[in-house]
Amino acid sequence: MNVEIKPIPFSTEGPQPLLRPIAKGEAYPVAALGPLEAAVRAVQDKTQAPVAITAQSALSVASLAVQGFADVETLGGTAPTSLFCLTVAASGERKSGCDKLLLAGLREFEQDAHKAYGEALEVFQAEKRLWDAREKKLLGKAANGGATGDKAATELRALPSAPLPPLYPIRTATEPTFEGLVKLFEVASPALGLFTDEGGSFFGGHAMNTDNKLKTMAGLSSLWDGTPINRTRAGDGASTLYGRRLAAHMMVQPVAIRPLLADPVANGQGFLARFLITEPESNIGYRAFAEAKPQSDSDLLAFKAKLISVLAADLPLQDGTRNQLAPTRLRLTSEAKALLRGYYDATEYAQRPEGDLAMVKSYASKSAEQAARIAGVLALWADLAVTEISASCMANGIELAQYYLGEARRLAGMAVISADIDQAEKLRLWLIEKWGKPEITPSDVVQYGPYALRESPKAKASLDLLAKHGWLTTLPANHVVEGKARKLAYRVERGQDVV
Repeated sequence: MNVEIKPIPFSTEGPQPLLRPIAKGEAYPVAALGPLEAAVRAVQDKTQAPVAITAQSALSVASLAVQGFADVETLGGTAPTSLFCLTVAASGERKSGCDKLLLAGLREFEQDAHKAYGEALEVFQAEKRLWDAREKKLLGKAANGGATGDKAATELRALPSAPLPPLYPIRTATEPTFEGLVKLFEVASPALGLFTDEGGSFFGGHAMNTDNKLKTMAGLSSLWDGTPINRTRAGDGASTLYGRRLAAHMMVQPVAIRPLLADPVANGQGFLARFLITEPESNIGYRAFAEAKPQSDSDLLAFKAKLISVLAADLPLQDGTRNQLAPTRLRLTSEAKALLRGYYDATEYAQRPEGDLAMVKSYASKSAEQAARIAGVLALWADLAVTEISASCMANGIELAQYYLGEARRLAGMAVISADIDQAEKLRLWLIEKWGKPEITPSDVVQYGPYALRESPKAKASLDLLAKHGWLTTLPANHVVEGKARKLAYRVERGQDVV
């Protein structure tokens, strides 16, 4: 029997994607923020930034304020109430505006503390001069020997320790090396924050270069864990700092963080899994001017006053020390522990090879602890004297931890995006959304295109990339476009436009 074989018609492959599409994220569970909800909604009202950005700022600021007072019970012991937040958002999303509003109380507290520090420093310097003179006099007498020398030696041994300078009043750092952070812990508060709205300069700077990256990640991971800081310095020997806590909020643009998200060292060590990561959908272009509600000002003033009062409260310190924390322990009620155990089991089972969390095991394995930490922050913010975590507070912590785990899963495995690819993607979207003509030239892009491409070399490079990926077709030399022969022109392939 003869079987007729019909030819398969040829069809072009069509445009190829420049970037792997990222699924849209879930809505941020604002109500789960409990005592922080009003401030978050107020900042969102005043800035019109994505609510996830305002929530990150509020959570990290609250963590900075309360982390020194108590650790929280988990299913595997205790953990600090320190949170590391990483917010990925483009320039113009008003990241700085959110932090500025929520950190206003901290800045006012630091400013007042600096005045008191200056006065205390003058007292210290006077006392130190007197102590130095006393020590020098006794050393001189002791060196002469005899009865007078013996008496001076006895007095020298009984001389109290030299006066110490007042603790430096700063509570936050922006771009330190890990060594710089350790030095700050030696002379400042034992509960500090690493806050920056230019996280790209940190992740791409000295602290995270090839020589320092492993050390920085290991050091920051240890601080998140709440373990003592071991430091070895040439000439100074080894030292250990106990009872230190660090909260962090790093704001970074997408292109700047992609290499770290794809870094096997950062992922393999679990460094990134210690962060609550979010990349919210942009609000740019949809923020029509609107007057903020009067209630928003009231809510922000209340948040500011609360922050100042927490920062001014005396931290629990180890006896005989001036900046070594001795935090209390927040226990879980039986109901809260049952909720956390159920969440732990769910995330554990989902890490099986066929499970939904198999690709984000490092994040999933820490998510139950993150839930407990978040619950601890919310409980302490509501009441510094709290001694246990209620079921409702733990439910909020779990809901927020689930959101961040979903974000980690959504963003997992993202490939490194070069600056060239990023610019070409911006041009592709502009062609789809703004350019209605069938053909385009480099001069069109320079004159009308995205602002970052209004230079001929950049425009040509992005056009060439789009042509290689099938979004444009290069036309023959001297092809006529709008009545003029062009050396270089392209036809826009609109049959498969994908935004």
